[in-house]
Amino acid sequence: MTLTAYRSETNTPTAEEASLAQASSRILSSYVHNNEAPHTIKIVGNNTDETVVVPAEAFRLFVDILVQMANGNAVTLIPIHAELTTQEAADILNVSRPYLVGLLESREIPYRKVGTRRRVRYQDLIDYKNKIDAARMQILEELTNQAEELNMGY
Repeated sequence: MTLTAYRSETNTPTAEEASLAQASSRILSSYVHNNEAPHTIKIVGNNTDETVVVPAEAFRLFVDILVQMANGNAVTLIPIHAELTTQEAADILNVSRPYLVGLLESREIPYRKVGTRRRVRYQDLIDYKNKIDAARMQILEELTNQAEELNMGY
């Protein structure tokens, strides 16, 4: 299943939607706690008055989405098991598609072929991203330590 199967278009929030998201996220964020208790939400609308119970993680995700919308960002949800095209995977890593294909061919990131097309699991992509981010942080820490040892003023 590809990313586009979940959402075929990306819509940036309008100024009105961003403003509404900002107001709602401020109110709802005060209800986000570190506990795992579900949240009960009352929905009032066109002749509707329902109460639903939402898992704490789903509530946190909803508030995160509102915060992103308030900042004018479009939001896309990707299930962890989704399979991405090479272009979608490259976009997520912010690299060119040919560079990503090189990573796939060198077995840096696992993939499978569907016919002649390569597919990358979102989880594998995130695992790779976390691995390179950790390596970057380690190198940065080493450089910082060297700069301190050499009294470079950092």
